Amino acid sequence: MIRVLVADDQALVRGALAAMLDLESDLEVVAQAASGEEALTEGLRARPDVALLDVQMPGGDGLRAAELFDERLPECRVIMCTTFGRPGYLTRAMAAGANGFVVKDAPPEHLIDTVRRVYRGLRVIDPQLATESLTSGPSPLTERERDVLRAVADGATAAAAARRLCLSSGTVRNHLSAAMGKLDARTRVEAARIAEERGWL
Repeated sequence: MIRVLVADDQALVRGALAAMLDLESDLEVVAQAASGEEALTEGLRARPDVALLDVQMPGGDGLRAAELFDERLPECRVIMCTTFGRPGYLTRAMAAGANGFVVKDAPPEHLIDTVRRVYRGLRVIDPQLATESLTSGPSPLTERERDVLRAVADGATAAAAARRLCLSSGTVRNHLSAAMGKLDARTRVEAARIAEERGWL
C-alpha cells in the first residue's frame, strides 16, 4: 500500500484528489493539509510514502514545503501539483528536491500513474512543461531582485518596498532597474508580472 499525503489550500480540490486516489486498491490517503506548514506537520505525523503538494498555498508554499520534506522526511517522495504550468516553478521544484511535477488539468490516470512511478523511485515531469523549461532557460534574476519585484508586484512604490525590505530607496531602484532590463520590461509592475508568469517569483 502506498501511503499518500495531499496538500492543497482549496478544500474541494484537496477532497477530490484524495477521493480519487483512495479509489485505487494500492493507494491510501493518510493525511490532508491546507498549507505548507500543515503539510509538514501532517507529514511528520503520518509518515507518508508520497506527498502531493500544491505549489501556491498560504503558510509556506509548496516549494518551501518540498525543501522541508527533503530535509526532515527524506524517505517521502514529493510530487508538485499545480494549476500554473510555469517553467520557473518546475526548475525551483526540482531544486527543492521534488521527484515529480504535474499540472492539475492532467488526466486522472496520469496523476495516479505518477504517484506509483515516483514511489518506485522514478522522476516524473509533465513533458510539455519540461520542454518549455528547457527552451525558456533559468531565471536571470538574483534573489534580491526577486524580493524587490515581489514587494512592488501589487503596485507599491520603491520607497514602500524599501521600507518593507529594510533597504534604501536607491538600492531598491537599482535592483528594479536591473530586473526590468533583464526582463525587457517598461515598468516595475510589468517586470513583476513577467517574472510571475514565468514562475520566477
